[in-house]
Amino acid sequence: MTNVIPSTSASAADDSLDLATDALAGRTLAVLTGAGVSTDSGIPDYRGAGAPARSPMTFEQFLTDTDYRKRYWAGSHLGWKRFSAAQPNAGHAALVELELAGIVDGIITQNVDGLHLRAGSQRVVDLHGTMDRVRCLTCGQYYARQGIADQITETNPWIDTSEAFDLSPDGDVEVRDIDAFLIPDCTVCGGILKPDVVFFGEFVPKEKFAEASALMQSADALVIAGSSLIVNSGIRLLEQASRRKLPIVIINRGVTKGDNRATVKVDAGISETLQSLLLRLQA
Repeated sequence: MTNVIPSTSASAADDSLDLATDALAGRTLAVLTGAGVSTDSGIPDYRGAGAPARSPMTFEQFLTDTDYRKRYWAGSHLGWKRFSAAQPNAGHAALVELELAGIVDGIITQNVDGLHLRAGSQRVVDLHGTMDRVRCLTCGQYYARQGIADQITETNPWIDTSEAFDLSPDGDVEVRDIDAFLIPDCTVCGGILKPDVVFFGEFVPKEKFAEASALMQSADALVIAGSSLIVNSGIRLLEQASRRKLPIVIINRGVTKGDNRATVKVDAGISETLQSLLLRLQA
């Protein structure tokens, strides 16, 4: 039975943290993180309170339609400047300290912002890829994202002053005028370039999910932080933990798809909760 204590007061929040600490104490943890971990770094989440409705571009649209690729690359270029400037927050730092203490064995993240690695986490499985790398879909050549950004600025000098909407969790923004935009191409073969992330309609690479599953197998408990578990990859990892009857602690503001299978649900902010768990589990 899930222990859920609404954190409407300091005492209620302490009660839920007590339950989470009891469930996790003395165990080696795998941590699955979602967009909610990065909101304190200024990157919005997908489904939290106030998040706008989104219709993400599918991989098929990107692959088959030049106008979609124009729209994606124009928006992604503007978003990259803000996205790449984001800094790790206290929640990222707490996870680093938990790993250094030998409590966290590794982090599986659905985020593409690279903030766990920049914070100093050593073992990170980026399930959905990373925005700081670009791959040619034809020849497989990889590029640093900054190099592609420089190329876009050079061929589209007007783009940096164009009007755009708000940043999304994957580093994209919606640009109003893309007719004149020149799409970057692979300099090796002229093929289609795509950020090395999983688009809507794509599958998580088998080797990435195998890496995440291996981390899960070596853990004694699972912490899920900042994910509503809408994406199938997260649910599959939750199911692995549930089948092994591992303690499962979910930290998230609002309902998630895994709440009924959690040992403890902490309905509170991610950064402050991870910092509190750090202090409690190290005690």
